[in-house]
Amino acid sequence: MSEIRLLGLDWGTSALRAYAYDGQGRALESRHSAHGLMNLPPGGFAQALQQLCGDWLAARPDAPVLACGMVGSAQGWAEVPYAELDGGEAALAAGLRPVSGPGGRPVHLAPGLIQRGDLPEVMRGEETQVLGVLQTLGADDESLLIGLPGTHSKWVWVRRGVVQRFCSFMTGEIFAALRGHTILGRTLPAGHDASTFDAPAFERGLAVAAQPAGRLGLLSNAFSMRSLFLTGALAAEAQFDYLSGLLIGHELAGLQAGFLPADTPPPRLVLCGSDALCERYALALRQQGLGRAELLPQATAAGLWRLAGRAGLLKP
Repeated sequence: MSEIRLLGLDWGTSALRAYAYDGQGRALESRHSAHGLMNLPPGGFAQALQQLCGDWLAARPDAPVLACGMVGSAQGWAEVPYAELDGGEAALAAGLRPVSGPGGRPVHLAPGLIQRGDLPEVMRGEETQVLGVLQTLGADDESLLIGLPGTHSKWVWVRRGVVQRFCSFMTGEIFAALRGHTILGRTLPAGHDASTFDAPAFERGLAVAAQPAGRLGLLSNAFSMRSLFLTGALAAEAQFDYLSGLLIGHELAGLQAGFLPADTPPPRLVLCGSDALCERYALALRQQGLGRAELLPQATAAGLWRLAGRAGLLKP
């Protein structure tokens, strides 16, 4: 523990992940708890941090503590204003806000990122993942498209290491809502194992989104899950992956139509997130003709180290 130079926290709505780094940015140890924002009593942040990392804090009282994610939201430890997109990494570093942690120890909260416009975009936590991708891959690519699949999927366009713009899709949340709170979920078999993957059903959903029928939009196409089942064209157990493919297909169709520039070479593609979800998106990108994506594990740990260095938190 004497080697610890930074404590990094990835603090989201459902979980808390902690990393202890050495002087070269290597994670000496990582820990996990279920004490995300939704599982804490009011004012319970300092207590949760102490429970998970108390020995780290005691061993290195001079090591800075940096946290990203929803911990800096209005529902978090303290609300940290978003950094402006055009300010780059410097704005993220300058936007850190310290709060008083265990024993008065400063905990620096990351600000998240905002993109202004007629339809503003925001992210909180994903910006640190993007920094982690850049930390891992370098910043030499002319065009880099980073996909961050999840409840609210993000797509981030980067040029020579600088984020140019980003967009969001509520694909994961809409999937859960359709499955659990609409007529579509009524015909799913009880006890369906979501860990299994029906590739043909998934690819069928992707194809519908890309075909002329897809021009009717998701609100129309979603009903096809029910109509295909009722007419015997889709097995009950195939509905889960058909709907997944349909939603992801429409996400990628929207990405092509409204986000990707038409006058630039194909970008380098990187997917960052859970292995199972990234593999679905990689398959979808190939089938939709967008190219082959590189898959990275969660990059938040590398992003926290990069942000700490940019903010001057790391001591020589």
